[in-house]
Amino acid sequence: MAAFSLLSLFHPNPSIPKMTTKPLAVLNKAYKMQVPYELKEGQTRLFHQLPSGLNMEVIEHKGRVLADEENNRSPGNSEKNPPLVFVHGSYHAAWCWAEHWLPFFSGFGFDSYAVSLLGQGESDAPASPVAGSLQTHAGDVADFIQKKLMSPPVLLGHSFGGLIIQCYIANIRNKQTLEKKMLYPDLAGAVLVCSVPPSGNSGLVWRYLFSKPVAAFKVTRSLAAKAFQTDLSLCKETFFTSTMEDHLVKRTLKDSTKQAGFMVYHQSVLKGLPMT
Repeated sequence: MAAFSLLSLFHPNPSIPKMTTKPLAVLNKAYKMQVPYELKEGQTRLFHQLPSGLNMEVIEHKGRVLADEENNRSPGNSEKNPPLVFVHGSYHAAWCWAEHWLPFFSGFGFDSYAVSLLGQGESDAPASPVAGSLQTHAGDVADFIQKKLMSPPVLLGHSFGGLIIQCYIANIRNKQTLEKKMLYPDLAGAVLVCSVPPSGNSGLVWRYLFSKPVAAFKVTRSLAAKAFQTDLSLCKETFFTSTMEDHLVKRTLKDSTKQAGFMVYHQSVLKGLPMT
């Protein structure tokens, strides 16, 4: 059972029909986080309205202008300090970047933005079992970049967020029409942090199953069954460290994921791979 669930999570069944690329523009329910992430000094929480009508949470941290680099913020020098857009992985939200990453890069003069994909953080949740697909999430990120940023950004993604960025890049490479160019603005660069590879995670999953079966069972229970939401020690083992204080874990993860299903429609991921 553990093997089946884990493989289903990371190596989807290609025979299952692909999800429609546009989630319903209907809220699953009115929502307010019970333990909202407390923003750091200099950070602002924005809500970007997507073409679907849903709102996507964005935590913004403007770059600090250094005394000897006043000209860096002029349009002519945007290549030196391009805006940074951070995309989280499964069961996370913008808060995972806002704690340390945004303050760090802001301190070096970079305008930094962390998005919460639909169904995560304080973003709206579509009225569907899952929050979206690789294409819809990539399209949401592209819409934010197109409408809110003045220059090409660097995209940074962790885990499935990295796979979403790869999907974004594939759309840039494959754009043929003016409309496609408008949908996926060019980037200054991309950074993949422990990203899901473009071919999927099947090789890693098989090695994990045979080399660490107990750990594989825990991952299945934690992610596929979402047990991390009720088992604090399992949550620490999956996402953080065993020494992390309980109140910090509760503060960051409680109600971070509002969807009953998954952030990404895993059963359709394989059809879009490899994205080259």
